[in-house]
Formats: sequence, C-alpha cells, structure tokens
Amino acid sequence: MPVRRWSGTDMAVLHELSLWQEKLRAQFPIIVGNPDKAYLDSAATAQKPQVVLDAVMTYLATGNANAARGTYPWANRTTARIEQTRDRLRRFLADPDPARSGVHFVSGTTEGLRGIARDWLAPQLRDGDEIIVPFADHAANHEPWLEVTGLLRRQGITVHVRAMPYDAAFDYDTDRLAGMINERTRFIAATHVHHVYGNDMNVQRLRAVAGPDIPICLDAAQGIGHLPLSLSTLDADFVVFSGHKAMALPGVGAVWARNQRGPAYAAGGWAGSPNTSGIISLATALEWLDSAGTDRIARWTAGLGARLTDGLRTLPSYEVLGCQASLSAASALQRRQSIIAFRHRSIASNDLGFILAADGLMVRADGHCQAKSGETTASVRVSLHVYNTAEEVDRLLSVLAGLDRQF
Repeated sequence: MPVRRWSGTDMAVLHELSLWQEKLRAQFPIIVGNPDKAYLDSAATAQKPQVVLDAVMTYLATGNANAARGTYPWANRTTARIEQTRDRLRRFLADPDPARSGVHFVSGTTEGLRGIARDWLAPQLRDGDEIIVPFADHAANHEPWLEVTGLLRRQGITVHVRAMPYDAAFDYDTDRLAGMINERTRFIAATHVHHVYGNDMNVQRLRAVAGPDIPICLDAAQGIGHLPLSLSTLDADFVVFSGHKAMALPGVGAVWARNQRGPAYAAGGWAGSPNTSGIISLATALEWLDSAGTDRIARWTAGLGARLTDGLRTLPSYEVLGCQASLSAASALQRRQSIIAFRHRSIASNDLGFILAADGLMVRADGHCQAKSGETTASVRVSLHVYNTAEEVDRLLSVLAGLDRQF
C-alpha cells in the first residue's frame, strides 16, 4: 500500500460520522452477511435496509391488493398508501407548491424520461423548434429526446437537437449555454449527478440561464438518496429517478412534474396495475433516507471518494476520469458525489473488474451506458454509499497498488 498523505478534510468527516455510519451499515442484511465482500456498485443499484425488506414482506403478507380497482379494505388501504407515497415524495423533494405538482410512478428513469418525451414534449414541438440535451451523460437522458425528434421528422416536423455544452471541469458550461438559447428553444434536459464523473452538475444555475419560460427536465437517478435535492431552490419542471438506486425495490421509479410551464403532465395510454410492492418499498426507503439524512450521506460518501481519489493520484498506472483539479481532498473543486471512474494504463478495464472481483471487490467495468459523445473506452467505476467504509476503500487501493507495481 503506498504511503498516503491524508488531508484533514476527509479524515475529519469520516471520524465525525463513524458511529452514525456504523449504525446505518448494520441495517443492511446483505452487507452484514458478506463481511468478506465490498459492494462498490451502488450507482448500478443500491442495497436495501432491513426496514424496506420488512415493509414489503409485511404488505405482501397482510394486505396485498391491487389499487383503485376494489372496494374492500385491502384494496382501499393499498390505494391510500400509493397516494401517501406521492405526498411522501413531495415532502422528500421539499416541493414548495405540492398542490400544483403531480407524481407519476414508472418502472424507472428510462421509462420516465421516455414518457415525458413522447407524451408531454412531442405534442408541443413545432417545425424549427430547438431542444437542448446532454450528449455526454447517461443514454437514458439522451436517446428519448432523439427518438421523439426522429418520430416528428417522419411527420414532416424538424426539431433541432442541440448539445448541452460542458466546461473543462465536466460541468455544464452555462456561459456557452446562455449563448445557445433563443426564441425557438423549447426544452432543456439535464443531469443532477453525472453517472461516470460523479460531478454534482450544479443544475441550480440552469434556471437563471434558461429564463422563466423554458421547461427543465432533470435526470436525478444518481442524486436521489445520495445528496439533498430541494425543489424549493431548484426551479425544475420535471425530476425523474429510479427507486432501486434510492434503496427501494427494482421496477419502480417516479416522475415529479411541476405542471407550471405547459400543460399538466399525464402519461399517455392505458394505466395498468401499479407496482404496489415497489411503491410501498419506495415510501419506506424515502423515510429511511430522511431519517439518515441525505446531507450526512453526501458528506460521508464525498469523504470516501476523496480518500480514493487521493490514493489513486499516487499510483502512476491509473487514469482517473473527469476533472483532474478535483482529485485531491484538499481541492476546493472536490465535488465528486460517491462516483469515481478510472482506467489502468495496461490492463483492460473488464479484466481489471474480474481481478477485483476475485478479491471480493465488486465494481462496474464497462462503458456505463454513456450517450454518444461520452467516454468511448471502458473504465472501472467505483460507486459508494452510506454502507461503505474507509477500510473498504483502503482495501481497494491496496489491490490496485499491487497491480501498479507489476505494470
């Protein structure tokens, strides 16, 4: 293991929150039950605390019923719990005007964004209109907008898709964005936290640049549950996320819609049976996250991330992706939110993923579902959550250091 010069910043945070984190870590059965494993892939899916598992099992064992389709007590209770979950999400997001917003349950972020594109945006676009979308974020926040403009093109309507600009730190370049906006700009899609670089994309700046009338849609898949997101300070029109990345079950997510710019959002087509157990799990997960404190979760994972990036900087064989000025924990630019991606200069990333897995270190190693202007070469992505520890980060660095000495 290389000699590490820890900054006071990450050491102080990790020490301050250590007892709090130990209590939370103990609530994850899969983590406690596998002490020889280090799960470092929470950006793909987060593990579930016991309280979420218990809530789902209790519901299925004592009151499982379809919603809005019966008059008996189980069905009525299920319908009421779904409405309560909508209200719970509004509170979790600090919705300043819940009477004017809608919450729509979907299978996940991809379905949510595609629904907004197809059912809300497409009917409003006219020939010559422009939309601005990210070309270097997750494909789920890129492909739906291109699909819709392609569909409109086949109908004789040309909508111009303009690429969101980035600066040298891989943030959105709001100065260049301001120069792109004109009287034909109808929509802006953005990402809360980048799924490869770990940047908090500072989306609170976008409204000042967009002006009062352009709708903004936010892919919050990597933000919800990792750091605070307050709609009282963020004037977005849509917030979309997947529940499984926020400690709920797979197969459930949500679209929050402000219903302020343009018509009220409503999903098209026939509404089938909702994912009742998934929605129950989401309500419980939001309660758990609120109790834990997303502000403290963000501080903990940023401290772990700083520990990892500071260690990687001492290993010549590795290239860390993203803003190089933010790698040190002592840097004023340290804004990586739980996600660090890197490559070995000689070992293919997929091979490195297998090597780490043999040591019980579970990471993601591939292209990370990048949109077409994103990274084109595979990398290893480490994504951290509240159940991860400094010891796991050090264990990862130790294995990486051993490989560094061999190549």
